[in-house]
Amino acid sequence: MTPWIKPRVSRGQWAERLLPAATIRRPEGDGPWPLVLQMHGCGGLRPLQAVYAERAVQAGYAVMTIDSFKPRGLSRVTASLTVCTGLALHGAERAADLFALYDWARHQSWVDHRHIVACGWSHGGWTIMDALAMGTDAAAYTGLTDLPPRPLDGLAGAILIYPYASFPSLTRRRGWPDHDLPVFALLSGKDQVVGTRHPPAAFDHLEHQGLVVDRLILPDATHAFDDHGANDPRAVFRPDLREQAVDWYGRALEAIAK
Repeated sequence: MTPWIKPRVSRGQWAERLLPAATIRRPEGDGPWPLVLQMHGCGGLRPLQAVYAERAVQAGYAVMTIDSFKPRGLSRVTASLTVCTGLALHGAERAADLFALYDWARHQSWVDHRHIVACGWSHGGWTIMDALAMGTDAAAYTGLTDLPPRPLDGLAGAILIYPYASFPSLTRRRGWPDHDLPVFALLSGKDQVVGTRHPPAAFDHLEHQGLVVDRLILPDATHAFDDHGANDPRAVFRPDLREQAVDWYGRALEAIAK
């Protein structure tokens, strides 16, 4: 299928397309475990997602890392030219992945349904934020045919790592009127990709709505500071800051699971 055509399928049918390209890690034991759904940035799956996943498992979580590009036939090069430039697969459309796999996860016996968390980097953060903002317009944005009025009802928390929040993202305009959940946000002080104005403004909007946004600001971090070999030349890999961010990630998950 081409990346410009939205699926006209149910959540279950879309989950079936996504699952072969997803990676699941679980702690030792029988479960059920809390689950974090990890959504990559516009450069596609990167080794950094595995680093964060390892910390999540240490925190007692199962992890599903979602590849949004493989089921759509998008290579990393094509995604860099189309998704990263805004020509294809906006966050609101990609929210289909989150809706489908969230519904799938809630039907798995090894998942603690009360503690499912969504985490996204950059474009993945935009996706999660749009999914929480779109309300009753979700079916129109995603093409999914069986969405209930609140498809993320019961989501335990959101972790957003240098998310895109400028036009045409929805959160600054709409907020998340149907959701009250803990939000953890990591922002880069030298972010030349998503900027340093729009993401804080989006979180200000959520706080005015009454949500609590726990922010970690890394003043010396660029966009994708935690990605060794990022596809954007403005990104400067900082292993020391990645270590700090991964620890923050684990503590955020532990706080949500309490």
